Amino acid sequence: MLPAPLTMDVRRGAVAELGALLADSRVATSGRVAVAVGMGQGDHIESLIAPTLGEAEVFRVADGSVDAAVSLGADLRKAAYEVVVGVGGGKTIDVTKYAASLAGIPMVAVATNLSHDGICSPTASLVYEGGKGSFGVPMPLAILVDLDFVHNAPESLVRAGVGDVVSNLSAIEDWQLGNVERGEPIDGLACSMSRTAAEALIGRTDSIESDGFLTVLAESLILSGMSMVVAGSSRPASGGDHEILHAVDQLFPGTSNHGELAGIGAAFCFFLRQDDVRVKQVVDCLRRHELPVVPGDIGLSAEQFAEVIALAPATRPGRYTILEHLRMQDSEIRDRVGDYVRAFGS
Repeated sequence: MLPAPLTMDVRRGAVAELGALLADSRVATSGRVAVAVGMGQGDHIESLIAPTLGEAEVFRVADGSVDAAVSLGADLRKAAYEVVVGVGGGKTIDVTKYAASLAGIPMVAVATNLSHDGICSPTASLVYEGGKGSFGVPMPLAILVDLDFVHNAPESLVRAGVGDVVSNLSAIEDWQLGNVERGEPIDGLACSMSRTAAEALIGRTDSIESDGFLTVLAESLILSGMSMVVAGSSRPASGGDHEILHAVDQLFPGTSNHGELAGIGAAFCFFLRQDDVRVKQVVDCLRRHELPVVPGDIGLSAEQFAEVIALAPATRPGRYTILEHLRMQDSEIRDRVGDYVRAFGS
């Protein structure tokens, strides 16, 4: 059976009507409900849910760290909670997913932002002393997206979700390359779901000001996360593009956000494949949504980006992508980065 969220809803006012979802006996019966919120919007969210979830205990998530997740998990284990609801952006949802897995209870995700496909992915991206890592977790039992909150979120973060979804196209190419060159098993359904998510978005001419566009973006991010559940790994949504973003995070932390880096990574990987049609389509989409395209757009020089490309394969040992396939030496990397900047720099 295809793993899927029990309930998925994308609309305005979802947070205020959270009680209606939890009244569904498939989500919670008579047990206690815990709610996890971030520090920034916590008071506002708590005031919205109070009328229908007055008896729910609300926990504040300090940050997106392993320590915060372990602390929340310990709190959840102390009482007979039937379900925990994570309300907020990516950090809050990831912390809640991991905490729920530690406590052995289901989790409901209520997204107030659309910056990446972690809404329902089977991983939680958390910070720890050694850097940032991905931890396997069960996917949420139910998923809601509140468009009122999304409209009020920083535009750059919402636009970043476009970059993350579009990078699926590059990830699929890499997975297929691994299948041809290494005999790596490939899941056609997972590929189809991931590709459908990206294709639904890449050609749209409207943008984040439209409820229609945000609905498709939310559905695409959720479908992308579900493709990873089907595949049993991040393969359908993470290839050389994500190796590049992880390398940026390691070498130049704080440079940009996940979705923006995934978009640049996807464009550069298609450039390496010499796929002129697809790289133009990806670049046009990134520009349409005011996303960065070349290293200078995120404050990196061509030389720094070349360092990133050289490190990228080491960020995911064992994963085969166009970067591993080409096995470029430093001089060739510098040449290809220079060609890319000249082709697409403004």
